[in-house]
Amino acid sequence: MSISKGLVNSFVNITSKAAIAAHKYVGKKNKILADKAAVDIMRSEINKLDIDGKIVIGEGELDEAPMLYIGEKLGSGKGKSIDIAVDPVEGTNFVANNLPGGISVIAFSDRNHLFNAPETYMNKIAINKSIPDDAVDLDNSIKKNILNIADARNKDVSNVRVCILDRPRHQKIINELLNLKVKLKLIKDGDVAGAILVTDDKYDVDIYLGIGGGPEGVLAAAALDAFGCKFQGRFLFETKNDIKRAKDMGIKDLDKKYELNEIIKGETVFCATGITDGDLVKGVSIINNEFYTETFVTHTNSYKNVIKSRYPKLD
Repeated sequence: MSISKGLVNSFVNITSKAAIAAHKYVGKKNKILADKAAVDIMRSEINKLDIDGKIVIGEGELDEAPMLYIGEKLGSGKGKSIDIAVDPVEGTNFVANNLPGGISVIAFSDRNHLFNAPETYMNKIAINKSIPDDAVDLDNSIKKNILNIADARNKDVSNVRVCILDRPRHQKIINELLNLKVKLKLIKDGDVAGAILVTDDKYDVDIYLGIGGGPEGVLAAAALDAFGCKFQGRFLFETKNDIKRAKDMGIKDLDKKYELNEIIKGETVFCATGITDGDLVKGVSIINNEFYTETFVTHTNSYKNVIKSRYPKLD
């Protein structure tokens, strides 16, 4: 593997520190301050590394975000060339309102191995690796996908569990799923973590589907790659400006259906540290004047683990 264990550990440290910074604002009803705290420490810590880093998925375009913007160069510029995707706080509402599921996320890979996704919606599906790739497809009907999953997993349709964002745009799909009598896991936020629930039967999710963020789709794919799960995504463009940005990023076929290996093109590391307790990891806790963190880490084809860390509480 060309990505060293030391570099992996450095990024675990970075998401851990970002989670601790955001944790200060848990339950404080201010998602902007929570996000800013995580952004500030994440950028500062990445800049300490001997890497030639470039943000490919961040807080937005340069005119939208002063830090961690798309295209920003980070690190000393002298080391390994890597692309970096960040979501300093996924689930800002969870953090602001002290609800489960807030995480701090980074994925990184060798240069040009992470898809540079536009800031737009993506229609996506992710499925458990035990389900054959050809059983589920974005272009299939919801019913066909569910029936195929039931057949592949040798279970009744009523025991198929679907995770989907609870949004008005999904009401038609949710109604169809209810008519099929599947088990529903409706989530309020957490597009990245929701997709990752298909990786292990302990989460009891067969398929994640629906419309969410394009950048979040890339982050989720980075984790799913290590588990051999299937992921498909298709960008949805709402405005002419969305289309222009996509074309500026080199996207020529606006209706293209992307497979996982077109989004994640090589060795990739994914780190997600809990801010508040969630399905994947526990949130930040304080014991005997120390912060304790849990980080869900994957390294393509080689490593999948939850790393526990602790840091002194300085104030």
